[in-house]
Amino acid sequence: MERTKSKTIEKRNNRLKDILSVIVFIGGFLLIWQLIFTLELWPRVSLPSPLMVVESLIDLISDNTLLVSTGVTLWRLFVGLVISIVIGAGIGLIMVKFKQFGKTMSSFAVGLQSFPSIAWVPFAILLVGLNDFGILFVVVMSSVFSVMTSTYGGIRNIPPIYMRAAKNMGARGLTMFRYVLIPAATPSLIIGLRQAWSFAWHALIGAEMLITTLVGLGYILSVGREFSNMSLIIATMIVIFSIGLVFDRLVFSKLEEKIRYKWGLDSQ
Repeated sequence: MERTKSKTIEKRNNRLKDILSVIVFIGGFLLIWQLIFTLELWPRVSLPSPLMVVESLIDLISDNTLLVSTGVTLWRLFVGLVISIVIGAGIGLIMVKFKQFGKTMSSFAVGLQSFPSIAWVPFAILLVGLNDFGILFVVVMSSVFSVMTSTYGGIRNIPPIYMRAAKNMGARGLTMFRYVLIPAATPSLIIGLRQAWSFAWHALIGAEMLITTLVGLGYILSVGREFSNMSLIIATMIVIFSIGLVFDRLVFSKLEEKIRYKWGLDSQ
């Protein structure tokens, strides 16, 4: 009882330290930013003050531009990720089933995974067009190979002793897949999913900037670029950064911690 209580207090103190560190870092960053603006080391058009950026952010919120654009961008991200997971996991399982195909496809997947996501944009414009499907195409092509390789590698690298032990206990077919293969490969799958999310997020913003659909966070960035509105650009960048940070800390980090704890990979 006392041990559990002490662990709870320790976790609470660690969280407070983390929050305090973030506050100190942000405060120091804003002070340096304001100092640079005051000294006019750069023209004010190129580097606005923190207050000017806040005003641009308030303007985006007041006319619902930020809410609508964020909603559309997150919806595109969700749809693109779901498609990537379904296709990537399916092909990854086929690669495990057919070894020669897996060896060949894994080499192609690694090469295509390193392909710059922005390079898919001209291909998508000519093949699909200037629409949401073109943006989704870029998102899927940028993230599907990460899911594919993590599925293939995660299942392929399962220790053979797990398979032999399961077979000795009578596990076959779907039972083997559900209760042995998937749980054993889950840590690798989570890492692949986290990586796929990162690739998809980067590709989505770039695609929205170049494939104009008049809505989305990437489109707001392109508007700021066209009108040389650095306050608008920085405000949108802060929103993009915040969304990425929230997803990483509250979704993928928590999910990874639970998986590591479940499989005895974390002592805490």
